Amino acid sequence: MTNEFEQQANNEVEANEEMPSMEDMLAETKEVKIGDTVTGEVLTIDENNQLIVGIEGAGVEGVVPFRELSSSHVDDVTEIANVGDTLELVVVKHIKDKENGTFLLSRRRLEQKKVWKELEEKAENEETITVPVTKVVKGGLVVDAGVRGFIPASMVEDHFVRDFTPYKGKELEVKIVEINPQENRLILSHKEIAREQAEAERAEKLAQFEEGEVVEGTVARLANFGAFVDLGGIDGLVHISQIAHHHVNHPSDELEVGQTVKVKILSIDEDRDRISLSTKAATPSPWEDIEEKAPKGAELDGVVRRIVDFGAFVEVFPGVEGLVHISQISHEHVNHPSDKLEEGQDIKVKVLDVNPEEHRLSLSIKALEEAPERSESDKDEQRAPRRERKSQANNRRNKPAQAKRSQASQSSNDEDTGFSFADLLGDQLKDLNLDDSSED
Repeated sequence: MTNEFEQQANNEVEANEEMPSMEDMLAETKEVKIGDTVTGEVLTIDENNQLIVGIEGAGVEGVVPFRELSSSHVDDVTEIANVGDTLELVVVKHIKDKENGTFLLSRRRLEQKKVWKELEEKAENEETITVPVTKVVKGGLVVDAGVRGFIPASMVEDHFVRDFTPYKGKELEVKIVEINPQENRLILSHKEIAREQAEAERAEKLAQFEEGEVVEGTVARLANFGAFVDLGGIDGLVHISQIAHHHVNHPSDELEVGQTVKVKILSIDEDRDRISLSTKAATPSPWEDIEEKAPKGAELDGVVRRIVDFGAFVEVFPGVEGLVHISQISHEHVNHPSDKLEEGQDIKVKVLDVNPEEHRLSLSIKALEEAPERSESDKDEQRAPRRERKSQANNRRNKPAQAKRSQASQSSNDEDTGFSFADLLGDQLKDLNLDDSSED
């Protein structure tokens, strides 16, 4: 009997030693503060799809509302947690005197806290992120970066965009422009990425072309100075002088937007990212068979295109102009070509000479007209100017500097017209007598 009593006493002592006191229990209980990250065990799920959890080490319960379960869309609470699961949560606020828990907890905000930290690191390292567009608003695009992000309209592309509707649901690579976790502010930009991608694509396409190559393109737009042709994602310029073999007043006279054309690549400037094109060079030159179309002595129909002091340029075929020298306009004396001709006038001409290599065609109007007979008085009138020309020739010999300047000026005219000094003077030299002997 005595032994049984002693054994019972010993068991009570051991039980008392194992059972912690109230003071010990309070000492071991963790104090829960706002902003703390805690671990909670899911005790139950109520009718509002809220998680009732026990906070480990605190001896208190908390509630996780459905909206605080995840930063991404969730249809069913069981997608996140079930009874018995443990979750890492953040303490949002104290809700004393509430039946469903002492603290309001959030799994979503803890996720966002981690996301903000990751985003700050990426911003510091200048890393890009890929985000889906969740909403199109007036000022730009709302995106999901784990937290709400915003791309202003001016930062979506490197060009103007009128309608952003097609961007919804699309994923974009972006750079972090501004980040402020305290204000939940995240400003992103796709503009720089778009520019870099466009430059890389353009450089890749540029490398596909070679100078001298003939390719097909589409007229993208017209300007006063030429036409831009789309070669498949990259534009080249056809200068107005390279549109046709003949004179073009405006690109719209020959081309229209959307027209398919063949162009020859004249040059590729990779440093300036430019391609110079020519539709003219991609078509046969009208001078190639000019000796067959306009042989010496042929009579042709033409149109006066330009009038200059020394004659008139007449177009006899598209892209082929010849010179009617002032001396070849009429058998009568002509002070200025405009006295007899006007631009746009239809005339008949005779081919005096043809030079396909230099693209020169000498024409005459008077060769198709019968020369009038000259009376004795006409011959006397012709002799008088002859003396004046002789005097002028003597004066030129006495003024070499002036003659050199005149020759330089005339040389410039030769280059512009393709005709030599002698060609331009023509018959005006035939009656000039530079002999020192006196006239009869």
